[in-house]
Amino acid sequence: MEESRVLVVGGTGFVGRRIVAASLAAGHPTYVLLRPEIGLDIDKLQMLLAFKARGARLLEASLDDHDGLVAAVRQADVVVSAMSGVHFRSHNLMLQLKLVEAIKDAGNVKRFLPSEFGMDPSRMGDALEPGRISFDEKMVIRRAIEDANIPHTYVSANCFAAYFCPNLCQMKTLLPPKERVGVYGDGNVKVFFVDENDVGTYAIKSIDDPRTLNKTIYIRPQDNCLTQNELISKWETLTGKSLEKFHIPGDEFLASMKDLDFASQVGIGHYYHIFYEGCLANFEIGDNGAEATQLYPEVQYTRMDEYLKRYI
Repeated sequence: MEESRVLVVGGTGFVGRRIVAASLAAGHPTYVLLRPEIGLDIDKLQMLLAFKARGARLLEASLDDHDGLVAAVRQADVVVSAMSGVHFRSHNLMLQLKLVEAIKDAGNVKRFLPSEFGMDPSRMGDALEPGRISFDEKMVIRRAIEDANIPHTYVSANCFAAYFCPNLCQMKTLLPPKERVGVYGDGNVKVFFVDENDVGTYAIKSIDDPRTLNKTIYIRPQDNCLTQNELISKWETLTGKSLEKFHIPGDEFLASMKDLDFASQVGIGHYYHIFYEGCLANFEIGDNGAEATQLYPEVQYTRMDEYLKRYI
């Protein structure tokens, strides 16, 4: 069977570049949207040219040019959006909706993966402000997709390892703590950590799978279902060095949100839901979803023990 043609929008981003790599590795004819907004960003341009050298085709189109975007979409069977979802807010939300409208008008796409890849927004209706806006706006996009009857798969990838593991879940740094580590509450809340390259692999695996059609796939590798205490212990075992722990009560953690900038407030809220409430692991998936590692047991996902070794 001929491999599906995959168009990646946002292919130079943190998730997008991994989607492109996974698509190429799986043998899909792979297209990457080259947006004129790239301007003078030499690093992104060089990345796109590297994709081209590996066999990807660059399609020039703007999300603000509906007809051009429809023409680009018509060259693919599958569209994956990996535009930044860190702070959707207004402009990025509108860009996502423009892509949905183009897919609707193109009429040929057999699967669309919108830009999500984190917590499942449908389970975050009670999320704290201001972070709730990112979930609410993702739900706006979901409703637009479903109202347009676009075949879709939503991907919930939980916590990207690069942002949460080497720093042992500390905010404001991506590097391992040297002496002391803050522990959220008692540190015993379960969290799913996922290697970002594995996110790309599982996402591409899902695009032709009838079991994931119009469903959410959750990437929940059981060996990476760890508490913060367990993650810290793994690091201490690898380094042979014990860290001083100081515990942060939930009310104290939330109080730290005061007087912070918007992005930091969003981060505090998300961390609270993950590490105090356990929002990633406190539910059963149910009939409207599927678990990626069970669907694709042939994928040898990266365990956090191995992931952490690169930081020693």
